[in-house]
Amino acid sequence: MSFEYLYLPIGVPTFHLESAQTEFEKSLSLLKSSDESVSAPDEMLLGIDKLDAFIQDKTPDFVIVQNVTFANGAYMTEVLNKLDAPVLLWTLREPVIDGTRLRLNSLTGAYSAGNVLNSFGRPFEYVFGSADEENVKKKVKAVIAAAKAKKALNSLNIAQIGDPPQGFGFGRALDMELMNAFGTNLVCAGIDEFIDKAKSYSNDDIKEYLADAKTRINALEKIDENNVLDFARLYKAYGEFVKENNIGALSSRCWPDFFTAFGTPVCSVLGILNDLGVASACEADTFGALTMYIGAQLTGKPAFFGDPVSLDEKENTITFWHCGMAPCSLAREDTGACAGVHCNRKIGPTLEFGCKAEKEVTIFRVGKKPDGSFRFFIAKGEALDKPQQFFGTSIVVKTENPSFDIVNNSVKAGWEPHFAVAMGDIEEELKSLANMLQLEAEIY
Repeated sequence: MSFEYLYLPIGVPTFHLESAQTEFEKSLSLLKSSDESVSAPDEMLLGIDKLDAFIQDKTPDFVIVQNVTFANGAYMTEVLNKLDAPVLLWTLREPVIDGTRLRLNSLTGAYSAGNVLNSFGRPFEYVFGSADEENVKKKVKAVIAAAKAKKALNSLNIAQIGDPPQGFGFGRALDMELMNAFGTNLVCAGIDEFIDKAKSYSNDDIKEYLADAKTRINALEKIDENNVLDFARLYKAYGEFVKENNIGALSSRCWPDFFTAFGTPVCSVLGILNDLGVASACEADTFGALTMYIGAQLTGKPAFFGDPVSLDEKENTITFWHCGMAPCSLAREDTGACAGVHCNRKIGPTLEFGCKAEKEVTIFRVGKKPDGSFRFFIAKGEALDKPQQFFGTSIVVKTENPSFDIVNNSVKAGWEPHFAVAMGDIEEELKSLANMLQLEAEIY
């Protein structure tokens, strides 16, 4: 995925240009260190004619407009007329207050730009301060990451394999709603074709997949040999489908069909796909898969997917769990990802482990309100050093805010029962992405 963003340092030549030049150079240095995809002018754009000349024929994915000095609303009007991309408006701090001249007057320019943005009905991000301030560095990096994630969503093929089980309709997606809200393409398939493909493979056909699985999962030899071979057949069927259709995320129906019609669960296949960079959710929860994809895009690591199943007010923790399809890379180092049998069906292989500690995590969900509009659930915490809590895979999160309040308020707010736990603090990135997508972000 190619990504390009513009840095537009706008202003007029009647202010203190030495101060403006210093801030321009510091800002450009920060941007290049944050993401080299930046396209920037060689000099400050001190006139609408220079702004026009620079943005002519450009089609960026994201734009940073910085008032290096005051600039009136005509500058932002020109940007919005010529460019269709999310905007970060950046105001510089006045460098000197000594009772003499106003050096930059950047803040007044920001009000002019913000007024235009609102008049156009365009959502935008905003940051105040100089490039060497830590809050500015964090905000700029977060917004760039959000813009990259938005671009990735626009080129994402997400697969919905089979239908959600009865009572799990919250995960069912429609092609037009995904395209309209996220720019994402939905690919639908039935599970029968995967079962038929899997049954068609010989033992020789699956050697490569079986060998790969053995490098990721411990104790496969303890599982019935026929089930292990059938798991490798499913792994090949899903792997080939992903490659042939350029799939970046998928949701898959799992029970009861893979137990009753095939005799082997798909859980471990989904866990491996997550480690291969394909965000994969079970129970045909397509919005869960979308949630995991966004989390992985923003952290560079696969996300945990599961139900909130246990609350400990004294420890201030929430435990998330699922039957056994977490990414193998999240397993505790003392156990690794182990093979087991499904807690209810007693058929394997499923994945069995507790997740390793992670200093910063973000609990996240792309959910729906009763009116059908989308919203983001965001809560921060720390993944504790805890062993496997139940059969399957589990992660224990000590939340930043009271865990009881998070559970109480989110149940009352009608959130879906599946969440992702992303490996990193991505609250700012998610808030920025929600704003770019014109969605509500609810912080818990």
